[in-house]
Amino acid sequence: MLLFFIVGLLIHAVFFASIFDIYFTSPLVHGMAPQVTPLPPPARRLVLIVADGLRADALYDFEDNGSPRAPFLRNIIMHEGSWGISHTHVPTESRPGHVALIAGFYEDVSAVAKGWKENPVEFDSLLNESRYTWSWGSPDILNMFAKGATGNHVFAYSYDADNEDFGAQDATKLDTWVFDNIKEFFHAARNNQSLFSKLNEEKIVFFLHLLGIDTNGHAHRPTSREYKDNIKIVDEGVQRIVSLLKDFYGNDEKTAFIFTSDHGMTDWGSHGAGHRSETFTPFVAWGAGIKYPQKVPAQQFNDALLKEWKLEYWKRQDINQADIAPLMASLIGVPFPLNSVGILPVDYLNNTDVFKAESMFTNAKQILEQFKVKMTQKKEVTLPFLFTPFKLLSDSKQFDILRRARSYIKQRQYDEAVLLCKELMYLALEGLSYYHTYDRFFLGTSVLLGFVGWLSYVSLLIIKSHSSLTRGVSKEVKKPSHLLPCGFVAIGILIAFFLLIQACPWTYYVYCLLPLPIWYAVLREYQVIQDLVTSLLTFPWRRLVGCLLACVLGIEVLVLSFFYRHMLTAGLVVMAGWPLTTELWTQAKRLSLSWTSFCLLLAVFPLMPVVGRKPDLFLVMGAGMLVLLLSLFVVTALKERKDSFVNEKLLLHLLQMLSMVLSMCVVYSTHNSLLRKQGLPLTNQIVSWAVLASSLVLPLLSPRTLSRRLFSIFVSSMSTYLLLSTGYEALFPLVLSCLMFVWIHVEQGTLQQSGVSWKQKVTGVQFSYSADITQFRQLCLDDIRRALFLVFFLVTAFFGTGNIASINSFDLASVYCFLTVFSPFVMGALMMWKILIPFVLVMCAFEAVQLTTQLSSKSLFLMVLVISDIMALHFFFLVKDYGSWLDIGTSISHYVIVMSMTIVLVFLNGLAQLLMTKKLRLCGKPKHHVI
Repeated sequence: MLLFFIVGLLIHAVFFASIFDIYFTSPLVHGMAPQVTPLPPPARRLVLIVADGLRADALYDFEDNGSPRAPFLRNIIMHEGSWGISHTHVPTESRPGHVALIAGFYEDVSAVAKGWKENPVEFDSLLNESRYTWSWGSPDILNMFAKGATGNHVFAYSYDADNEDFGAQDATKLDTWVFDNIKEFFHAARNNQSLFSKLNEEKIVFFLHLLGIDTNGHAHRPTSREYKDNIKIVDEGVQRIVSLLKDFYGNDEKTAFIFTSDHGMTDWGSHGAGHRSETFTPFVAWGAGIKYPQKVPAQQFNDALLKEWKLEYWKRQDINQADIAPLMASLIGVPFPLNSVGILPVDYLNNTDVFKAESMFTNAKQILEQFKVKMTQKKEVTLPFLFTPFKLLSDSKQFDILRRARSYIKQRQYDEAVLLCKELMYLALEGLSYYHTYDRFFLGTSVLLGFVGWLSYVSLLIIKSHSSLTRGVSKEVKKPSHLLPCGFVAIGILIAFFLLIQACPWTYYVYCLLPLPIWYAVLREYQVIQDLVTSLLTFPWRRLVGCLLACVLGIEVLVLSFFYRHMLTAGLVVMAGWPLTTELWTQAKRLSLSWTSFCLLLAVFPLMPVVGRKPDLFLVMGAGMLVLLLSLFVVTALKERKDSFVNEKLLLHLLQMLSMVLSMCVVYSTHNSLLRKQGLPLTNQIVSWAVLASSLVLPLLSPRTLSRRLFSIFVSSMSTYLLLSTGYEALFPLVLSCLMFVWIHVEQGTLQQSGVSWKQKVTGVQFSYSADITQFRQLCLDDIRRALFLVFFLVTAFFGTGNIASINSFDLASVYCFLTVFSPFVMGALMMWKILIPFVLVMCAFEAVQLTTQLSSKSLFLMVLVISDIMALHFFFLVKDYGSWLDIGTSISHYVIVMSMTIVLVFLNGLAQLLMTKKLRLCGKPKHHVI
């Protein structure tokens, strides 16, 4: 058994890792030559101002009294510069947004999956290409570009990370810190000759990262007064910086200004999906090299935004976020970032037509260089007769387009040259995608073969070891012919040689060779396959078709629930009516009604909104009060018992009730403290972490009887869950736990109906590590339903209150009882524990179901493994490599979640077994208690 689990974990780890090689590989290539426009640039210096988390509508809109929210920037739009909307990609996270702005490419999913590392992938950036860069702002953003730059020419000035506090009294200090330090910097430069000379050189960049708006948005929502007032402060600060630079440089009109944001924010203070409020960010450009405002009678945009913003007569020029990097490079005359995929927005340039055409020609060569390097790399590691080049951009076509574009420029046909360069860039970008996904079909086929083989082997193992279908097989198993292993070895050698001559990475060997031992193990069980076919031929075909149809429909509902949460409601409604189809309805009507009631009650949660909900302290307190009420019933029952062990059990329940009361007090106190902008009290923080730690220990002190242990785990889990709740989700574990407790009783009832002898009551079941294997029985068709129920409950535990496949479902407010200072890893770990608490509750109930139904954990676990792997195979086919990042990222997330669920299931099964069977004693000798 142990060997099987180890092998299974390794195989699933390979299947899990395969998705990273197939879809998460970095598209970046290295070895390109820098490309720079040969003509002199219009600006000597550039000021990039990024207001983190600023929505486009929040900046361009008006206050309730009719005054503009950002009067200085609105004056720029109407009298000095150009404006539009910068369209970001999903996920709209801070790091990918800044990489797109400064490096010119949308950071691949592999880098995003690696978290907030400074350089998960090496890339070139505008700051690296500049002569000097000075930056001010958050250490999370500045350090990644400072340490990624070559030489000592990028200087970063940042405040302490502890200042990024979502519960702080005034988050605008993060922005005023930037403005004040810039003022001091330029004041000091007048008395520092070395710094003064550097500041007067060309090709320099000033980068201002303003985090206050993002912090206020997360803490108070973008519709709050704090968020809107922060925009005013930023607008005033930008005005002061512009005046400061004009004064320092003697108003030489050689400074270009770019004001934008890395991402927007939803009304509920999050970002990570594809909502327009997240992907529409402001873009305002003015100064040297930027076009002046253009008044137009009509515009090409059909939305009503222009009218709302009263900008319908000032030309709006939208831009893709990655296009900002080549624009900035063109303005100060530095090489385009080597990995940039942005296309220069020439309509923003206030320069000669020849400068625009030359800049576009340089942009086209820079992207074409990436295409050539990518093609060469793939050609070098592919056999000549197997290599299929990108037909739309052959060598001759590249040469022809470049020649014609150069000819147009010489003939002063600049518009034609610009259009031709755009065509070349679009083809090169399409070719980059082609070569990036060149091996995808080959790798996907290999993983698919391994998947199908593994499912076949586990299914045969269940039939062979845990069912009665193979009883007729002769005990004398014939040894397989030597031809079978020799054939597989020969195939393995051919595959390895094929991969070797193509210089494939070592992971390719794993994906391609893994199916061989799996299928060899399947074919070794040919006698089991033969016996299975014989048994199925004698099985009543109507019952067989009915069982298969029910399994298929159940699995399809589970798969659809990942995309449509209301499918969970449909499934729970069907499950609510299930007792009507059995004898349970007539023999245990009260139990059946309880099952139906809790199924219907749980079915309400998937219909509730995932995001956009406002914090509701009343529901959180209400959930706590219900748990306390249940605990009082238990305490009353304990006081009625007069045995010698009652004091210890009573003390434990009182401790857990105290923990629940403390959690409620902390939630209430923290909520009020944050409303008063007084931050998170230290006492509340200490109590929260203490409750979290105790929730893992207190259940181990309770008796090992089923009902007592389950209730102890439930109360301890709820204490922690309340601290992580902001609204209706606080009721979810309560309803789920009630349903789980009923499920245990229902399964024992159905077992008795099937004729299996089981005299002990559920309340008297004792948990222990030493299970009596003589009680284990063979599998029956009802056990398939039990396995489906378990997987359905696990999926409901995941998606019952949110869509964890999207970052957008996570609300930072849920961790404010533990910390408010921005810490992505700690916050992520707390949110993950919140997700896992319902999962643990289901797994504990699963342990009880195994015991009460006299079924070995291995057999039920193997069935769950097959069901979850079939779901994973669905999502493997549903992974997208086209469309928006939301579609691509969600499809990949679904596969990762199901594969993680299979892998983590082993760990959580062990955790549940520990919580259910382990007994700690604080002092004294163990005392025996007879139930």
